Amino acid sequence: QVQLVESGGGSVQAGGSLRLSCAASSYTYVNIYLGWFRQAQGKKREGVEGIDAGGGHSYSDLSVQGRFTISQDNAKNTVYLQMNNLKPEDTAMYYCAAATDLLRWVRGENYWGQGTQVTVAS
Repeated sequence: QVQLVESGGGSVQAGGSLRLSCAASSYTYVNIYLGWFRQAQGKKREGVEGIDAGGGHSYSDLSVQGRFTISQDNAKNTVYLQMNNLKPEDTAMYYCAAATDLLRWVRGENYWGQGTQVTVAS
C-alpha cells in the first residue's frame, strides 16, 4: 500500500508556471516509480512525467518535453513537477501515481493520489 498526498496546482495564464508536489508514504517496496498522470475532461488519463526513485530513470511524454521537469527529494519521499510555459491544453486534473516498476506505471497499474486541478487560461 502506498499513500500519496499532493499539493500545488491552481489557475494560471498561458505561459505561466506551476509546481506540483507529491509526498509518498507507507510503502515498503525496495524500488518505486513515482510520477504524474493527467486527465482532461472527456479524455483518458495519460502519463506525463515519471521517475525511478532509486535509479533516476525518468519518463517524459512528448507533449511536455522541454516544458515540464520532474525531480525528487529522497529524504522527504517527495517528487515535484515543475511546469513551465503552460498551455491551455495542459488544463487537466493531475494525479500523482506510484507503482513498483516503470511498466506497471505506464500501464496505469498505480496507487493514486486524490488529484489536483491545473487550469491554464488563454
